Amino acid sequence: MGRRSGVLEFAVLGLLHDAPMHGYELRKRLNILLGTFRALSYGTLYPCLKNLVAQGFLVEDNPDVEYVPATALNGKRSKIVYRLSAEGKQRFEELLADSGPDAWEDEHFGVHFAFFGQTDRAVRMRVLEGRRSRLEERLERMRSSLARARERFDDYTVELQRHGLESVEREVRWLNELIETERSNRTGRAGTDAAGPHKTSDGRGQEGGSQDPSGPPYDRPGRSAQER
Repeated sequence: MGRRSGVLEFAVLGLLHDAPMHGYELRKRLNILLGTFRALSYGTLYPCLKNLVAQGFLVEDNPDVEYVPATALNGKRSKIVYRLSAEGKQRFEELLADSGPDAWEDEHFGVHFAFFGQTDRAVRMRVLEGRRSRLEERLERMRSSLARARERFDDYTVELQRHGLESVEREVRWLNELIETERSNRTGRAGTDAAGPHKTSDGRGQEGGSQDPSGPPYDRPGRSAQER
């Protein structure tokens, strides 16, 4: 399975883990999750859905209703509702637990981060630290490239490279804050809103102090450093 199709599979399973959806609603949610700059067409989504159904990860409700692609003339939408099977839930849990190098890459990291609320804390730490390590390697290459660019290219090209360098530096600082928050246990258990109230030992609410993960540089899950 290709890297892009793997990201889409993970995102579909994760969204359907929350609630069943028909294809039109799922496509809207995916475009929000993955970013409008990677807007999905039905021609991309439906082959993925059919493949997940064939593998037994999804179940179709109302499967006898034939899908007619929506157009300006017919206005029709799919009436098929997709939901996770038991195997699909298990597959999502496996993808959620993946903390290997693929989870550190630009496309994969954004989707993993979107589901951090359901992810074990140890896995979150490995993904965050791996992502930081990957970006620190990228920074070294970008700094060397910028030094050479100052000698070879015009000011606008140099400025563009400097902008990319600063974007990666901002993400590294953001990751440092998240990692420090995880280490100091301010995020609580998986599934708890890091910015919401935490319970003290006597049951009273206490405001958490974690960094808002929706802030820069990831104002939208799935954005890569270069695209910012």
